[in-house]
Amino acid sequence: MIKELVLYSTTHCHLCEKAEALFVNYCHAFNLNIIDIADNDLLLAQYGTRIPVLLSVDNASELNWPFDEITLKEFLANLT
Repeated sequence: MIKELVLYSTTHCHLCEKAEALFVNYCHAFNLNIIDIADNDLLLAQYGTRIPVLLSVDNASELNWPFDEITLKEFLANLT
């Protein structure tokens, strides 16, 4: 079963672009839904100063920026 992940981000965010680029190597095992927080006042209030944030839909665990490939791998390994 493919795990569902959400990447909270916004346009013109270089950190969000970096986070998405890190994730590209793992896209075969996960379904990534990118949500622009600028379109939602509640998400903007919750994640506005923390984006990019990767969220596991299955268990609600979050990986906050800054993260690197090693941290991302560890986070994803704990989801499988």
